[in-house]
Amino acid sequence: MKFFKYVFVSALFLATINSCQKESKNLWNVEIKNPSQSVELIDISKEFYGNVVPLEDFKQKYPWFQGTVPDEDYALRRADAEEIKIYQEAISKIDQVKLQKELTDLVSHIQYYFSDFRTPKFFLYSSALQGIMDPIFYEPKENLVFVDITAFMGDNNPNYEGLEVYFQSSMNPQNIVPKISETIAKNFVVPNSGNQKFLDEMIYHGKILTLQDAFLPEFPEYLKMNYTQKQYEWSAENEVNIWNFFVENNLLFSDDLQLNERFIKPGPFSKFYTEIDNESSPRVGIYIGGEICKKFFKENPDVKLASFIQMDAQKIFTDSQYKPKN
Repeated sequence: MKFFKYVFVSALFLATINSCQKESKNLWNVEIKNPSQSVELIDISKEFYGNVVPLEDFKQKYPWFQGTVPDEDYALRRADAEEIKIYQEAISKIDQVKLQKELTDLVSHIQYYFSDFRTPKFFLYSSALQGIMDPIFYEPKENLVFVDITAFMGDNNPNYEGLEVYFQSSMNPQNIVPKISETIAKNFVVPNSGNQKFLDEMIYHGKILTLQDAFLPEFPEYLKMNYTQKQYEWSAENEVNIWNFFVENNLLFSDDLQLNERFIKPGPFSKFYTEIDNESSPRVGIYIGGEICKKFFKENPDVKLASFIQMDAQKIFTDSQYKPKN
């Protein structure tokens, strides 16, 4: 069943041209007349490992940082040469001036669409590689965002030895802001509950991608999907074939939970159960969900984001008139 396309150099070139054309007509390129003030970006671990601030003062300043770890353990960790080395390498990868500017721009765009969104405080910290699988934490009530910088040291970093390659591909400094945008976007979109159809799952993730597009209009599409550029281009080249596969196999309205494992959750590739699997991009269900939502706004450009995220998946699908063509 070799209906999927391999991505050749010419295809990559055409996809890049098409991507540029799409970006020039980007619905989300808006003028921000009242940008947010520069966000506060604090490196907690600089103070922690610097050992200049007494532990008691540090605990008072960041009462949530030490959790349930005994003081004596924290005293040892502050002087741990290996932990300090990991922190120093991780922080050296990050251009904090650039990151602060990008986060300020992110917040400005969020507030453009959701005026009651309060500017969070952003904290960088090192978990010494312990929290790299879930590196972004957003606490909306306290209005705090925490970023584990050891999760963004670059794919193929020796510290990631033993970690699956498909996770490492989105563990670069350029992935920080897109992952923060994803985490915040999830806070706006109500998760599916109960016995949902595959279409519901695709459009749930499509809503999150749509918010990310609105919040980060200048960022490449592939970063928002935690893709490599090659993975994004494969999905774009094979959009029609992926869609036809879903339709011909009656997957859209199926409630088979295995479909999430095959086409939604992270992995090295998607599972069509064909000979093309190893060449495919992962999470193609999310890609298609994003494309359905893009088509919805192409057909309904006046719908407000706040209304869109409350809409039923079936209505979004119907009103999108989504039917990709070669």
